[in-house]
Amino acid sequence: MSENVYHEAIHLRLSTIGIAESHDGVHYDKHRQFIVPGMTWNRFGCEDPRVTKIGDTYYIFYTALSLFPFSKEGIHVAVAITKDFKKIKEEHLVTPFNAKAMTLFPEKVNGKYMVVFSYHTDSPPAKLSFASVSKISDFWSPAFWQEWEKHASEHYLDLKRHDDDHFEVGAAPIKTKDGWLLVYSHIQHYGKSSTIFGVEALMLDRKNPLIILGRTHGPFLTPDETYERYGQVPNVIFPSGATLEGEKLHIYYGAADTSSCRADVNINDLLAYLRPKERETYAKRFVNNPILTPDSNHSWESKWVFNPAAIDIAGKINILYRAQGRDNTSVIGLAESRDSFSIDKRYPEPIYVPRAPFEEKLTQNGNSGCEDPRLTLIDNHIYMCYTAYTGSGPATVAVTRISRHNFITRNWKWDKPILVTPEGVDDKDACLFPAIINNQFMILHRIDGKICADLIKNFKKGQKSLADRYQILSTRPGMWDSVRVGVAAPPIKVSCGWLMLYHGVSETGTYRVGAALLDPKNPTEILARTAVPILEPRENYEKFGQVPNVVFPCGAVLRKDNLIIYYGGADTVVAGASISIKKLLKSLR
Repeated sequence: MSENVYHEAIHLRLSTIGIAESHDGVHYDKHRQFIVPGMTWNRFGCEDPRVTKIGDTYYIFYTALSLFPFSKEGIHVAVAITKDFKKIKEEHLVTPFNAKAMTLFPEKVNGKYMVVFSYHTDSPPAKLSFASVSKISDFWSPAFWQEWEKHASEHYLDLKRHDDDHFEVGAAPIKTKDGWLLVYSHIQHYGKSSTIFGVEALMLDRKNPLIILGRTHGPFLTPDETYERYGQVPNVIFPSGATLEGEKLHIYYGAADTSSCRADVNINDLLAYLRPKERETYAKRFVNNPILTPDSNHSWESKWVFNPAAIDIAGKINILYRAQGRDNTSVIGLAESRDSFSIDKRYPEPIYVPRAPFEEKLTQNGNSGCEDPRLTLIDNHIYMCYTAYTGSGPATVAVTRISRHNFITRNWKWDKPILVTPEGVDDKDACLFPAIINNQFMILHRIDGKICADLIKNFKKGQKSLADRYQILSTRPGMWDSVRVGVAAPPIKVSCGWLMLYHGVSETGTYRVGAALLDPKNPTEILARTAVPILEPRENYEKFGQVPNVVFPCGAVLRKDNLIIYYGGADTVVAGASISIKKLLKSLR
């Protein structure tokens, strides 16, 4: 809401604070103004309220603008007090210095009232600061703040990860069994053209909130929807309220400085992610990792083994992995496991090698061959998609197949590979969807850093087949999957749709793994997506190798409640991890 005024012949639209009512937290009516400019400290606007109830009284802290043109000297925190949201009982200037985003803890901490706020917000670096008083009215006492500033350095936290980061307090802290949950705005590359607004969370100690017990590694919400990307100030999401209802944390935020929105987060998943020990074991690694390492006795796999596909047939998990020797030619090897985590047999010769012009080496000692296989069983054939590369030009996707019988009997009669990538297109990370869609095959693959789907009527048409393209899953700026995404394992049918694992790459080049739930009837539609990765580089075999900081799955199988993920570590070894499918689906739902 805004107020129209004239100042020195200039028409200004001043910010005011309104109220709307809702019975479900989503649909609102009875909009009306509540806090309007009228005091010396807010004569040019009232912005960004944060509400806390203590006893029968509501304290609304807000940003007050006292100067125009706007400057840091005229930006302070004020408070309006009400018991019924019908009239304001009191209104006070709070901070005599530049500050924003103040909010009151909903109960006393160690017998005192406490606020948290952003100190000197408009002259970065800002500080996440705390102040405590015995009488709540001391918060609008200039003498209190004069004394507080003498010891300000003892009462703040610095949340910056990089020098150009910025942040502001979001919603009032919520008390949980683990501590005080604080949702806040973390802003990357502040003041630059690449600025990214994100929503993050902290877990603070109950008795001493200056102690951080846990913190999200990055944002779990960034501008993604159209209403967040376009508006008065594009690409902004800014949280200022949160409520807890059962297992749902409702986060209320402004989108593009144009509309008010809500996002829901499963509180148990968020709390688990904030617990360092649980976060590290979200997907449990095999205790005997890595399960496959290069074998110097075989020249074809003497250098690296990585990026494995997997398929569970006839009581055995078949692990088809990419291998390279000293000539840097990628071939496909095979290992078997009955219990899913220990290797029972490893074949001495590759089961698939380059045999078409589009995968033969063109440059001496350069990478080439058949890379990163992914397997899909359709009817009585196993289809293998893989990256075909000559060492020159863009990567391409090829598809071959073998009968189920020949695969089980190890009679390696693969069909002639068909190239499905149009000329000049960089194409990787491909798999066939494990069901026929409208009497056609559907291939999932990475185009321009995004996961796309194409319908293919006949593989023999090759490059001309990729005509009906759908973008399924894109990157999220500022998050762990901000640079590019690609299919990990082929989707798996579950009770509520199709579960698709995918890898995401961040600005630091780190590869992590997430999951998405696809609609059961229209698998090109995403129903849900993990906000945080379920697997990320932590162990030395994932952090150090040919390509550091990489976990890269190409295969997963489901055995009872265990989703078993096979992945390459640092493009050097093969490893495995498992996660409860019930836990993962509950998180996605």
